Order: sequence, then structure tokens, then C-alpha cells
Amino acid sequence: MGFAHSINGTRHVFPDLRRLMACATPFRSGDALAGVAAGSASERVAAQHALADLPLRHFLNDAVVPYEDDDVTRLIIDGHDARAFAPVAALTVGGFRDWLLAETTDAFVLAALAPGLTPEMVAAVSKIMRLQDLISVAAKVSVITRFRNTIGLPGTLSIRLQPNDPVDAPRGVAAQILDGLLLGAGDAVIGVNPATDNVDNLCRLLELLDGVRDRLDIPTQTCVLSHVTTTMLAMERGAPVDLVFQSIGGTEATNRSFGVSLGLLAEAHEAGLALGRGTIGQNLMYFETGQGSALSANAHHGVDQQTIEVRSYAVARKFSPLLVNTVVGFIGPEYLFDGKQIIRAGLEDHFCGKLLGLPMGVDVCYTNHAEADQDDMDALLTLLGTAGVTYVMGVAGADDVMLAYQSTSFHDGLYARALLGKRPAPEFEAWLDRQGLAAASGAGRMPASLLRALPGAA
Repeated sequence: MGFAHSINGTRHVFPDLRRLMACATPFRSGDALAGVAAGSASERVAAQHALADLPLRHFLNDAVVPYEDDDVTRLIIDGHDARAFAPVAALTVGGFRDWLLAETTDAFVLAALAPGLTPEMVAAVSKIMRLQDLISVAAKVSVITRFRNTIGLPGTLSIRLQPNDPVDAPRGVAAQILDGLLLGAGDAVIGVNPATDNVDNLCRLLELLDGVRDRLDIPTQTCVLSHVTTTMLAMERGAPVDLVFQSIGGTEATNRSFGVSLGLLAEAHEAGLALGRGTIGQNLMYFETGQGSALSANAHHGVDQQTIEVRSYAVARKFSPLLVNTVVGFIGPEYLFDGKQIIRAGLEDHFCGKLLGLPMGVDVCYTNHAEADQDDMDALLTLLGTAGVTYVMGVAGADDVMLAYQSTSFHDGLYARALLGKRPAPEFEAWLDRQGLAAASGAGRMPASLLRALPGAA
């Protein structure tokens, strides 16, 4: 079955849903690299018109990646909730956009709808929305998760404290933890990307993070972002594992390139639950994603990178995660060339993730060879804050010296909270107050108890 639409007397034909979705996507370098982007602005507009007229029901019968070839497709189709879908079942993609923007469509309605939406439906509607549409709808959605604190409440903005060190030096990690805590970061998670992914190093870092958290009684969670199999080995050794991390993608082949499967993720999830380390909830999975990962793994099946990205959110949704993070500009300019493309992609990912019911954060970031700078990141951070982003990154100086990319600093998080009237997670804010720190500004003298808790302190 094909699709067609005429623009200025020229008839544009799209032979299948994959081609229609790809051509309707606002331009980005990754789709051009993959050879799936629209050939002209006219073709893109024609595809967007044809997509707007497509019934939402169509996505239940026409998979962009074949059902028999891909376990993510099977997860999407087999897990669809027809009852939740019923309120929008008669709409087209264009009608769905109008319905989402209506004042009567509120947070409660959207929360009930989430299990009835497939990633392809959500990706499709995002392709015909302006930035203000993506922001307006996302701002309505609240996705609340819990482990040792409450993430995602309306009016809050959490921050992942990311104390990465080029050689995983304990004093380097600890110094950045101190810096972040003093500036109100760390309520989403204190999470280290290890320079070396082996179980001995993982256990050492986990003990470090948990020791600081436990000695200071910080109501937050810790994580070392190692491969899920390494984390499972650490669990067997009795290491203090709070969150189970893994990078994921939107096709079976992409996940295979990451060394994981749906079955392995389920096994890790059950192992984490068995530890029972959450105090107020058991949302313990932490997933990271990013547009372009499927193309870099030659696992995109001819599907545009944004649609594949949203399919990864179906994988995340299955495991009720505490945190999901699109590392939006990290993969590089081959996939998102400049600040304009990164800003659009970040707002798309956030909108799509929240609409599917995920606690969506964004690493507002870029690599040094991209056509982007901190002004672009300021713009995206501010837009995401107005859209109700669940959390962002806190990196010392906004410069991750281990991963070699640019992100948002602890001060950037303070800026966003102050500008938009956002607060940290309530339990974490109360802890900051008890420590003599002003949660919104980070002002105050370093408490002696905080200094004594750090490794190597006198």
C-alpha cells in the first residue's frame, strides 16, 4: 500500500510507511547519511500532509520493522492496550495533534492514554508539530517515579550529578560529587560513567558512591553506568547496586550491537528488584538512548533515526524505569549536524518519551566537532525546562573530561531552576536544607559533615 500527496501540481508518492515517515521528518544529517531523507522541501511537506491524513489505527497493522524479524516490534504490537487507545482510535495523525493541543486534554487524560500509544504513532505526530506544539503538550505530562526520592513531580527539575574521571580516581570522583552537592545537583542520581568497564572497578566505584550516600544519609540513588552484564556480576558479589543501567535501541539488531536482549534486560530487572534497596519505590532501571545509534550499528532497517529512537522508548517502558535519558547530541554531527538539529531532536525525544509514559530526561549536549556551542545548549535547556523535562545533567564546568563532550554544568541546573521556579525532588531539597544549603541557589558554606564524608579528607 502506498501513500501520495500533491504539492503545487507535483504528485509525490511514498511506497510504504517507512518511506512516508522518513520523508515527513524535519531534515537531519543522519537521515541524509542513511539515504532516507526527503529529496526536497516540497517532498517533505507532501509527506507531512499525507502523514497527517493517516488514521492512527494504521500503525497497528503496518509495522516499519517487520513483526517476524524484530522482537521490539513484537513487544510494541503484543503489548498494545486497546482499551487505553479507544479515546483516540478514530483520529488521524493530524486530528491527534489537534486533540493533544486541546485545553481539555490534561495530565490525567494523557496518563491514561499512554499504554494505548505505539512509538510510531507518537513519532508520526511529532513530525507534524512545531517546537511550541512539542513543548505545550509535553508540559502537560507528569511521569512520577520513586526509588529513594520522588522524581518528576510538577514544578520540579532534577539533576543527575555526573562525576566522571578519566582514570576513575576516587579523589577526582569525590571532588566532583562535593561540587555538585553544594550546587544542588544529585537528586536524579549520582551516576558515574566508568573509564574502565570491569567488575573489580565497578565494585570499587559502587562502594565509593554508596559510602558517601550512606554516611551523609542522602535521599538519592547511585549508579555506575557499566554494561548490564557487569552490573549483574557486581550484584553476585554483593556490591551496593541501586540502579541498573543500560544503553538501548529501537530494534532487536541495535540492542544486539549493545550486547543485550529483552530477555537479558528482564533478568537484570528481576535481579535488581530482588535486592530491595529502594526505600519509597522500586523503579530501578536507568536507560540511555540517542538518535543515530541504530544507523551507526547498521541496524535501522531503512527507518528514519527519530522513529527508531522512539521505538527504544517501548523497550524502556516495559521495565518501569526510574530514569530515561536521551543523550541527544552525543553521537555527533553525522547524525545531528548543528545546534538547530540538536534542539529539534531534544524536544522531539522529550515529547515522545513523556507521551509514552516515561520519566524523560535529556543530556543537553554536543561533541566538539558539531556545529553547536553553549548558546545552543542554553536555548535547548531553557526550552526543555518550560516543557517540564524530568531531569538534566550536572557536569563540572559543563565539560566531561572523560567522555570528551560538552553538556550542562551544575550552575546551568541552578539557572533553569531559578528562572522557571523549579525545585529539586522534595526529599532531596529537605536534605539540602538540613545541610545548611539553599536548594535553589546552592549558596552557603561547606558543612563540615559533608567534607568529612569524602574519601581522602583529613
